[in-house]
Amino acid sequence: MVSDNGDDISGPDRLLRLAELAELTEQAGESGPAAPAAPLEQPVAAASVPVVDEVAAGRRGFARLLGEFRRAAVLVPFDAQGSLWTADFNGVRWICAFSDEEALSRFAHAQQDAGREWEYRTVLGARLLDVMVPMLPGPAGVALDAGSDEGMLFPPVEGVVPEAAVVDLGGTR
Repeated sequence: MVSDNGDDISGPDRLLRLAELAELTEQAGESGPAAPAAPLEQPVAAASVPVVDEVAAGRRGFARLLGEFRRAAVLVPFDAQGSLWTADFNGVRWICAFSDEEALSRFAHAQQDAGREWEYRTVLGARLLDVMVPMLPGPAGVALDAGSDEGMLFPPVEGVVPEAAVVDLGGTR
């Protein structure tokens, strides 16, 4: 059981003017192609595989992605009030986390808020799921790289968040 509730967390690790980062990224693109980021592994199901096998393969694929996320250090921005940046959708509060500064910059541009300094912390995915999600009121999960094609949701379900934070899905599996 984790007893550290994050009270010892000081301010953000660093400040970032995302508009400047976007300019640097664009300049790097003009001088030559950047090395592509390694995409998250996606399970692929063959058309001839029975549906049960496809579901099992999907679950194994998600378990691999969850394991990678739990071990990864992600960027968690703060809002103007100094709280974790969250978004509410369909009754679930999502902590927004980003795989790197470029993903955070794209998000800031999409929010039309790239001109301000964004404060953020680097946090392990496991800490977000095991410590921060249960501290939020109501159902909560983590949205990784929100708004991007590579985005991923880690919902408040069994096997993802601690038992106390799991949402009762009414016996569906």
